[in-house]
Amino acid sequence: MAHSSPPSVDPLAALRWKNRPAAASAWLHEEVARRMQERLDWIKFQPQNWLHWEPLNGGMQAHALLTQRYPGATSALIETNGARARHVERAVTPPWWQAQRWLHSRPQVLGQVTRPAQMLWANMSLHMSHQPQTLLQQWHQALVVDGFLMFSCLGPDSLKELRVLYQAMGWPAPSHEFTDMHDWGDMLIGEGFAEPVMDMERITLTFESPQRVLQELRGLGRNLHVGRFQALRGRRWHSQLLEVIEKNAMQLTFEVVYGHAFKPAPRLTVQGQSQISLDQMRAALKLGKAMGAAPASTHPGLDQSD
Repeated sequence: MAHSSPPSVDPLAALRWKNRPAAASAWLHEEVARRMQERLDWIKFQPQNWLHWEPLNGGMQAHALLTQRYPGATSALIETNGARARHVERAVTPPWWQAQRWLHSRPQVLGQVTRPAQMLWANMSLHMSHQPQTLLQQWHQALVVDGFLMFSCLGPDSLKELRVLYQAMGWPAPSHEFTDMHDWGDMLIGEGFAEPVMDMERITLTFESPQRVLQELRGLGRNLHVGRFQALRGRRWHSQLLEVIEKNAMQLTFEVVYGHAFKPAPRLTVQGQSQISLDQMRAALKLGKAMGAAPASTHPGLDQSD
């Protein structure tokens, strides 16, 4: 499977978004993270170590919820941007006068994954990547065998009111196109994940002013569309935008896609002459023991009671 950029995403714009300075998480991202955290009730497996991917974008309040859910587990926060990593470091460091600063070890804030974990949590980042398949591959490599991925992103119905408005005004699209959840499921399988489970919901936000609409959108992302208007807009256009938003787009729809999938043991292919690594052999032996204790059709970490 070729790891190319989605056709509507400008790679340079996506990189600028990824490297932007930021000091806080968007409200909607925190809300989506809270809802995704509730979906962990479906998974019986309790990870002993887990990774939080780009936590400042995904939600620092969510990190506290996950820490409460897995109190005995160790965690690491992966933040590649140095400025945002410093904000994350301050957020997870208790003040010197609080007892837990000395009683509990702080989670690590790292620029890259140094050790694979049993769970990787990635909230609201996949739809802003110009190489989503490469990102899924990174997540796959960051997990141990039988570890699982939990992620969320925006789906194609997001900002449909704004798209209709821009089209009626004859303006370029207000955002790049978002990927359907079924396509995400196919990509997960293509990158080596197993048993992907996808679902979605629509969240409608109502705003008190057009200025508040634009403020929220700036916190959520940027227009990464290759055909976006790339010059500077004038005051007249900005006034016109506020006017048409007030008349037509004071409510915005966000389609939120949720997904989780497991990392299976690697498959060993037998040819005339085959070479396998020691890690592959160990994984295969572990898988054989596990299959001797439980039916192969049922993953030990997934609650199938519902």
